[in-house]
Amino acid sequence: MPKVVFKVPDMSCEHCVRRITQVLANAGYEDAKVSLPEKLVMVETENPQEIMRLLEEIGYPASVTS
Repeated sequence: MPKVVFKVPDMSCEHCVRRITQVLANAGYEDAKVSLPEKLVMVETENPQEIMRLLEEIGYPASVTS
C-alpha cells in the first residue's frame, strides 16, 4: 500500500496530534505517523480522499503532498 503524506497547516499542538492520531486509528489507520514540527500526517492508504475527509470532519483541512 502506498504511503501518502498530507500537509495539515492547522495542526498546532500536542492535542491536535492526539486527536488526529485517535481519529485515524479509530478508522483503521493505526500506523499513521504525525509530525507536529512539519505539520505532516503520513498514512499508508489506497484512498487519500478518505483521510482528507476524516481530517476535515475534525477541523484539520489537509492536502496531499506526495
